[in-house]
Amino acid sequence: MISNSGISFDEFKKEVLRDYRVGHMSRNMSITGRKEVLSGKAKFGIFGDGKEIAQIAMAKQFKKGDWRAGYYRDQTFMLAAGMTTPVEFFASLYGETNTERNPDNGGRSFNNHFGTRTITDTGEWKNIVDIKCTSSDISPTAGQMPRLIGLAYASKLYRSNPGLKQAKIFSRGGNEVAFGTIGDASTSEGHFFETMNAAAVHQIPVAMSVWDDGFGISVPKKIQTTKESISELLKGFEKGARDTTGIVIYKLKGWDYAGMCQAYEEGVARCRKEHVPVLFHVEEVTQPVGHSTSGSHERYKTEERLQWEKDFDCLVKMREWIIERSLATAKELDELEKDARQEVQEAKKEAWKQYTTTLKEERDALLNLVENRTCECSGKKNERIDAMANGLRNELTLNRKAILSTARKILRHICNSCNHTGSLKNNLQDWIRDYRSKAHEMYNDRLYCEDEFAALKVPVVPPLYPKEIESVPGREILRDNFDALFAKVPELVTFGEDTGVLGGVNQSMEGLQKKYGSSRIWDEGIRETTIIGTGLGMALRGFRPIAEIQYFDYLMYGLQTMSDDLATLRYRTKGGQKAPMIVRTRGHRLEGIWHSGSPTSMVINSIRGVYVCVPRDMTRAAGMYNTLVQADDPALVIEPLNGYRIREPKPSNIGEYNIPLGIPEVLHVGQDATLVTYGSCVRIAQEAVQQLGEIGISVELIDVQTLLPFDIHGVILESVKKTNRVVFFDEDVPGGTTAYMMQQVIEKGGGFNYLDSAPRTVTAKDHRPAFGTDGDYFSNPSAEDVYEAIYDMMSEVNPQKFPPIYS
Repeated sequence: MISNSGISFDEFKKEVLRDYRVGHMSRNMSITGRKEVLSGKAKFGIFGDGKEIAQIAMAKQFKKGDWRAGYYRDQTFMLAAGMTTPVEFFASLYGETNTERNPDNGGRSFNNHFGTRTITDTGEWKNIVDIKCTSSDISPTAGQMPRLIGLAYASKLYRSNPGLKQAKIFSRGGNEVAFGTIGDASTSEGHFFETMNAAAVHQIPVAMSVWDDGFGISVPKKIQTTKESISELLKGFEKGARDTTGIVIYKLKGWDYAGMCQAYEEGVARCRKEHVPVLFHVEEVTQPVGHSTSGSHERYKTEERLQWEKDFDCLVKMREWIIERSLATAKELDELEKDARQEVQEAKKEAWKQYTTTLKEERDALLNLVENRTCECSGKKNERIDAMANGLRNELTLNRKAILSTARKILRHICNSCNHTGSLKNNLQDWIRDYRSKAHEMYNDRLYCEDEFAALKVPVVPPLYPKEIESVPGREILRDNFDALFAKVPELVTFGEDTGVLGGVNQSMEGLQKKYGSSRIWDEGIRETTIIGTGLGMALRGFRPIAEIQYFDYLMYGLQTMSDDLATLRYRTKGGQKAPMIVRTRGHRLEGIWHSGSPTSMVINSIRGVYVCVPRDMTRAAGMYNTLVQADDPALVIEPLNGYRIREPKPSNIGEYNIPLGIPEVLHVGQDATLVTYGSCVRIAQEAVQQLGEIGISVELIDVQTLLPFDIHGVILESVKKTNRVVFFDEDVPGGTTAYMMQQVIEKGGGFNYLDSAPRTVTAKDHRPAFGTDGDYFSNPSAEDVYEAIYDMMSEVNPQKFPPIYS
């Protein structure tokens, strides 16, 4: 029986009927939304029909300060929790770009991709503890799971350390629960199992709901899940009375309103109080209108199954339950259903009116410009201009593509003579530039931080050195720098495999766990995806996490989470959420395929939205950490693996100096050729540059320092203007990061105009490096390769002075 303790029967009845109305409102939003897509008014739709009652039961336990990492079918939950409205639902469906009307994603994602705006327009945190929060949804199945660990782990740390700076706006004693939701078929993904294992190990407040409708699109769960039941499959995870790890499991029926209300009340209360993860396996939910607007479930479900879904529709069963208990008559419920339908229709009309009014105003501004022109082109040109303007005026489904496309086509047909101040050509050119600028704000901005907390705005503070310079192993510079950061930034935490007790495999955090405690520096299991997710979730809740991935090659396990979740977060929320986390790893030049890889191009081309730092030594790495800890941009720092034991001069301002991002450093001034590289390749380049200098070839060596952002002030271009020759060098595959750097300098920067020789690249082989010293030499580029590439370039210019090495 649903719990009604502490309230009167009348209050209990009102709550039940209110829930019933919300359920029908959500169902009608699904049905109406589908019609809007099929009529062409919206592009695509995915809905939460059939899961209404379970999500209402869950929403009852969702409190201010709680977080959701959810599934793109949770519209009823959002509605019941007061976190969205029907008007906002339809605004999202239409792709509304105004964040006041579509606060969840501002048109950057399709419908049912929710996201609470947790920061202000100027980048400041809101008072999160007084908001019901949902982390921004993504489409990849189970992709929402990894961040759930960080969202819940934050509660654990806030409970253990209530004195944390700013804790009062993020937590009330760590009592917040992280609610996860997922479709049953998506539990087949590795992300789900890794997340549940991590939650069970850490004992953090995760309330996980699985909506089980028996299918993953058309694939039945007998093909998806062992024993056809995720709760049965997870029995080994179940927490016993004496267990210190594990999860609590509830099995529920998606049509049982009273049973679900009671189970969620009990389970979430325990999760909140004890910080024990809880799984709610909600079986026998239905999907009345099919998977999405691109398909029909009648194609793969039997007649018997379809009839069962009608009979056990959760709204039908709730109606029966209400009438059986005399909480309302059939007539009264009919009226509630009618009211719900009417509110949905009114919301649809209002959202459509708001959306189309803006578009019509933009269209009319263009048409007024064209139709009120003071000069006309002759003959067919004028007819074409009028025809295109009329076509836009009569466009059935108006959108910005049609508006701007028409403007650009009209511009083609304006006579060249119509090119004076106030002419149609000049006015239209100005209009197009202005429209494109506005479109950039609507569709393209906020990939990186653009406010005062941007990493690019952190003041540059160079490393300083005492008169008597001390040279120490690079790892000690990192260690001492981390020590300084942990001392002054209480929100700073770090975690990863061997990060805690050992202090890292290269001991660059030696002794720091003992000094700062295991609530700030701790070991994680070998689960890279949830290590990234832990950082992301904790960053959403006010921490400054450094998530350590032991080797660059193993970043691939977490790359999906970095690419689809972390990298797109600020962009897809249109500046509504931020996650200032650092992913720390190390790579290049060790031994064998999986400890020496340099898949840098794979990374930089999949995580735009995350800065990528490639320091050549630990002094530079430490300075980059100092910069990033002061900023809100997420970043990946790839430390040079062979640099921990190499001695470097120790700066006197450890923990204080800041290495700027996006600004290359000229390490050797030269006149004949520019050599561009980064990371571990810098030392190889320095060797080659010295050898070339001995025979009279002057090379300007440039360390790019960061690949994202890349040379924001054009340092490399200025060098190319001087030398008129350029070589790009790294350990990535041919056509990889060297091609990226070449495109940035030669195409985007305009370097082609200053070249006297074809640009060159020096890279590794197509395959990963072979084992051993010889394997490395014959797989990766060497100083000899760099020497010969530049020498050959000079030989083409002056073969008498530099005769070919290989004739």
